[in-house]
Amino acid sequence: MNMDFQQVVFPYRRSADQDAAPPAHHPVVVIGAGPVGLSLAIDLAQRGQAVVLLDDDDRLSTGSRAICFAKRTLEIFDRLGCGAPMVNKGVSWQVGRVYFGSEQVYQFDLQPEPGHERPAFINLQQYHVEGHLVERAQALPLIDLRWRHALKGITPSAEKVILTVSTPEGDYAITASQVAACDGSRSPTRKLMGLESKGVTFKDRFLIADVTMTADFPPERRFWFNPPFHPEHSVLLHRQPDSQWRIDFQLGWQADPEAERQPERIRPRVQALLGPGVQFDITWASVYTFSCVRMERFRHGRVLFAGDCAHGVSPFGARGANSGVQDADNLGWKLHAVLQGRAPSALLDSYASEREAAADENILNSTRATDFITPKSAASRLFRDAVLSLARNHAFARSLVNSGRLSVPAVLTNSPLNTPDAGAFSGSLVPGAVAADAPVCAAAGAPWLLQHLHGNGFTLLLWCDDEAPAAALHAAAQAVAPTQLLRIGQAALQDPQGLLQQRYGAQPGTAYLLRPDQHVCARWREPTPAAVQAALRRALALPEKE
Repeated sequence: MNMDFQQVVFPYRRSADQDAAPPAHHPVVVIGAGPVGLSLAIDLAQRGQAVVLLDDDDRLSTGSRAICFAKRTLEIFDRLGCGAPMVNKGVSWQVGRVYFGSEQVYQFDLQPEPGHERPAFINLQQYHVEGHLVERAQALPLIDLRWRHALKGITPSAEKVILTVSTPEGDYAITASQVAACDGSRSPTRKLMGLESKGVTFKDRFLIADVTMTADFPPERRFWFNPPFHPEHSVLLHRQPDSQWRIDFQLGWQADPEAERQPERIRPRVQALLGPGVQFDITWASVYTFSCVRMERFRHGRVLFAGDCAHGVSPFGARGANSGVQDADNLGWKLHAVLQGRAPSALLDSYASEREAAADENILNSTRATDFITPKSAASRLFRDAVLSLARNHAFARSLVNSGRLSVPAVLTNSPLNTPDAGAFSGSLVPGAVAADAPVCAAAGAPWLLQHLHGNGFTLLLWCDDEAPAAALHAAAQAVAPTQLLRIGQAALQDPQGLLQQRYGAQPGTAYLLRPDQHVCARWREPTPAAVQAALRRALALPEKE
């Protein structure tokens, strides 16, 4: 399919469920076909789980909205089968520049080392991301994607969840074993259940302007504090595909949102940034305020919340959509294991605890960035400007500059699914961290490690040339849960540049156990079959074997 993602209208279709009596039952219903809901539905379908995906609209998002998609999110999209077209369409970047007035304070590189398949970030309008996800979802027969089927009522119980769905032809009911609410910051699911998000709303306003122009700016993130073309405020510039540019102008709390989104107010601001004589067209604009909020709990019995309906942050740092997709990545394999009967319902509690901790980390970073960007007192403004002035020449001050610390995957350090280290390790790949990519050589031909981690189960990554002990460990793992064995050695998966050994701190005999979402859950210097089995049981929230 070749869609014009901004113009396509998805037809409403009547479902057989609308004529079912009693109401049809489904294992999983996902509410909301945005990036998070689509990612979750695709993940579940690829694992063999039938999914009903409801959306109250018949179009994709308008305007650029979320545009910065991080390396970790791209790796998830790769596993979902749609990463390549996004990277091919997007603008890849890794360098950011920070200015104070008209002078550059410093620049940073988000991916300074080689040996990664995906770039640090791509800029890609949200409707393109959603469009490629929809294309992938429509290719999977286990996904029943229903446009203009809006959630109208929800009644959870201990045995199931009853949903009332509104359509142009009237209402109907269905039931589900599990419901995933991915329906955005104004979540109907959350409201219907009488739940709320709490936190802080920041008293400032920002203008987003998408403009089309021909410019020779490189594909970088540029952030200005107090520039001469927009004094006393901040400006952020990002390049997007199709000769589009995203510009964020800080306006101040007293700005009139309706007046500021008018073209006659936008054009002078953009022209002042670009300089006289530069031609451009405004394609979309919005004025927004933002909050750092989250629900107290992301799991309410058989209803689980993910993405913006569960947590919200400021747009500085690209933590919203990236964190939401990582919610889906965390939840998919756990829902599947519970629905298959391979894991108890308690495994879903770990989704809540892990992603609540990730949300707290994002909110902390987002709040700090917002306080630095928009100081609310003379003292904080004085501190910020002093830091920016010193950062030109002093490295220590650069670490204090915060124009939006950019999204990185959460390290689930305190997860109950982790097995503590029994041996001595160094490096960042602790239990709870995301597996690091590196180039490999394999008979199957896939040249990157993460391309080998696309299965539905766990992965045992083992540095061992001897097949016998590897086979014994693999058999022990398989007795608990589906587990693939990836053996690193001369006769197996090879590490041509030594980057795997370096990034994993590996020695002969080292083993890592990776969850289906590619997070490390255990590692050993001298693994035993019993230790591997115990770690797998822990990672599935199963009771310890007597």
